[in-house]
Amino acid sequence: MSRKSANAAALVSIIAAALALVGCQEEAAAPAEQPAPKVGFVTLQAEPFALTTELPGRARAHRVAEVRPQVNGIIQKRLFTEGSEVKAGQQLYQIDSSVYEATLKSAQASLASAKSLSERYASLVEERAVSRQAYDEARAATLQAEANLEQARINLRYTKVLAPISGRIGRSAVTEGALVSNGQAQEMATIQQLDPIYIDVTQPARDLLGLRRDLAEGRLQKAGEDAAKVKLTLEDGTQYAHEGKLEFSEVSVDPTTGSVTLRAVFPNPDRVLLPGMFVHAQLVAGLKSEAILAPQQGVTRNPKGDATAMVINAENKVEVRQVKTDRAVGNRWLIADGLQAGDRLITEGLQFIQPGVEVDAVPASNVAAQPQAN
Repeated sequence: MSRKSANAAALVSIIAAALALVGCQEEAAAPAEQPAPKVGFVTLQAEPFALTTELPGRARAHRVAEVRPQVNGIIQKRLFTEGSEVKAGQQLYQIDSSVYEATLKSAQASLASAKSLSERYASLVEERAVSRQAYDEARAATLQAEANLEQARINLRYTKVLAPISGRIGRSAVTEGALVSNGQAQEMATIQQLDPIYIDVTQPARDLLGLRRDLAEGRLQKAGEDAAKVKLTLEDGTQYAHEGKLEFSEVSVDPTTGSVTLRAVFPNPDRVLLPGMFVHAQLVAGLKSEAILAPQQGVTRNPKGDATAMVINAENKVEVRQVKTDRAVGNRWLIADGLQAGDRLITEGLQFIQPGVEVDAVPASNVAAQPQAN
């Protein structure tokens, strides 16, 4: 081989080695393939759900009676225990009756005298020994004496102050030795009937139209004509044991607030509900047999304010859904449209994904397991 040929072969070898080295460097510099982002998902399931409407309200006594004296006198005795249950007709106070007993005896004497004169004139008028006018005046005096006697008996009876209704009596505003008078502004005590008890709830007038429509179309559970079944939640979050009914027949709109006051009636045998207590009333508006309840972590808002959700499709890729929410149910949304049973809703790792990206899906750890509905 000539020297020239040897040099050419060496040059070719050097160039080939250089190209191989460049190829290795480029291969080493190429980035490694990124792993699929890891996300947590929840598989949505259809479940029965009771639709309810919640209204704020306050308890009101079914009947209230303010006990006041109907005669004047000094209180001699208080005959009840404050805060106890009293029956209609039970004696509560005794007012000094000595003056009224004397008045009764005087009225009895006056009646006896008037009656005797009237009877004597009755025989004389037939003999024309007295005039008819004198006889008529004697009869009128007898009737007046009878009325005075009845008034005296009533006043004597009023010295025993009786309970006008059955219920729980509060504190006594008077004590033994206090002077009371007929027509005084200050009540002696107040009796409230607590079983049953009223719950007055307020509602905007525009929402009342929807409630009436739901009742007429059967979406509210009826408790009678123009009345719906209602349940209560107490201030401490516990459910009241008894079910009541909400009346729609008598309502009026407050012109200053545009709201209406509806009245519900509840049994209260254990006196759990007390006047003035704040409660939440729930109207049962029906039952959805296949409701979709989605965790709130999986529903977000786009820049337009529309609710959206990210789901994993059959190809293990991210898909965006436009959804409509009906209401919040605890830490979940009741879905009206956009999601269905079997969808794998992404609740964890949303900040690392985009629509169309393939993901590494695992069960979510940021959502508590929900009890299965019956």
